[in-house]
Amino acid sequence: MKPEHRAYRTVDGHVRIGSVIYGIGAEILDPEGWVWPLIEAMDGTRSLSAVVAAVRETHPEVPAEDLREAVADLLSAGFLEDAAARIPPEFSEREQVRYSRGVPLQRWMDLTPRTGPWDVQLKLRKARVLLLGLGGTGGYAAQSLVASGVGHLHCVEPDVVEAPNLNRQPLFVEKDIGQPKLDAALDALRARNSDVTVTGERREVRDRDDLADLLDPGYDLLLLAADRPPAIRRWANRVCLATNTPWVDAGYHGPLVTVGVHMPGVGACWECHRAGEVARRDLRVGPGQDEEAASPRFPWNPANAVTAALSGTLQTHAALALLTGVPAMEPGFRFGINLMVPGDPVLERFERLPDCPACGNALG
Repeated sequence: MKPEHRAYRTVDGHVRIGSVIYGIGAEILDPEGWVWPLIEAMDGTRSLSAVVAAVRETHPEVPAEDLREAVADLLSAGFLEDAAARIPPEFSEREQVRYSRGVPLQRWMDLTPRTGPWDVQLKLRKARVLLLGLGGTGGYAAQSLVASGVGHLHCVEPDVVEAPNLNRQPLFVEKDIGQPKLDAALDALRARNSDVTVTGERREVRDRDDLADLLDPGYDLLLLAADRPPAIRRWANRVCLATNTPWVDAGYHGPLVTVGVHMPGVGACWECHRAGEVARRDLRVGPGQDEEAASPRFPWNPANAVTAALSGTLQTHAALALLTGVPAMEPGFRFGINLMVPGDPVLERFERLPDCPACGNALG
C-alpha cells in the first residue's frame, strides 16, 4: 500500500483508502470483514501469494481468486506499488536526495498503476520543454520546472531587464537592470539545478513561421508565457496542431489568473475555446461602443509577484501533468484563480467545434 494512501476503518466497518482528499480517496464496503485483513497484509513485506495465504488463515471461505482480483482492483485504482521496486539507475545519489520530497507527492497524486514512484520522475527527467517568455509568468514557470527536474528546458526571451520588472520577475535582481533577460535567467536557472540542461536564445517571435522554426527540433511541450504580439496564442495553436505538440498558456488580467491546457486532438483547441468564450459572454455594451470598453487595456499589464507567481506555478502544474500523467488531466480547458473572490472557481471547458478553422473536421 502506498504510504500516502494508508487505509483506515470507519465506525460502520467500511475501509477508507487514499486519504480523504477529493479526487484521490475511496471508500470500500467490507460486509464480510475480509477487505481490512487484506489491506493490513499488504504492508510491503509479502508477495502476492503470501498476502492471499495470510488472509485465508482467518477467512478460509474467501476464494483465493477473489483475493487476487481485489488486489488487482486496488492496483488498477493506483493505491498500490511494488515495495521491492528499485530507483532507476539514471538518478544519481544527489538527485535522489534532491527529489526525495517531490516524488512522494507525485505518488500521492498518481492513480495510475506503476511499479514504483520514481517512474514518474524518470518521465520528467527525459522531457524536453520549450518556454517562450521569461517575465513574471515565465520566470516562475522556469524556476519551478528546473527545480522539479525537467530534463531539458529551452528558453526564448528577447528583452532586457528594466526596473519595473523587479516587482514580479523572480529571475532578476537590481544588478541585472539593462542586461539581457536571457543571460541573467540562464545563470539563475543553471545555479538552481545543475542536473537539468538549460539552454536559450535571444529571439523575438514575429510570426507563425518563427514559432514553427523554434519548435522544429521537437519538444514534448510548449509553454507560452509571452503576450506579444497579440496573435501569438493563435500562432501557437496552429503550429502546435500541425506538429502535434501539447501546449500550455498562462497569464493574468488584473486579479484574474488563468491557465489554458491544450493537446491536439483532445478536446477543444484554443480557437474552439476562444469561440466558446465569445459566444457565452454578455457584455451588454451600449450602442456605438466597442467591446474593448468592457475590458481595460494598458500598454503594460498591471501585476505583482502574487499574480505572476500564481500564473507561473499553475502553468507548471499543468505542464508536469501533461509530461508525466500525474495528476491525470484531460486537456481542452482553462482554469485559474480570481483573487477578488478566492472561493469562486475559475473553470471553463467548451466542446470542440466541427467547423473550427484550426482543428475542425473539415481539415481532416
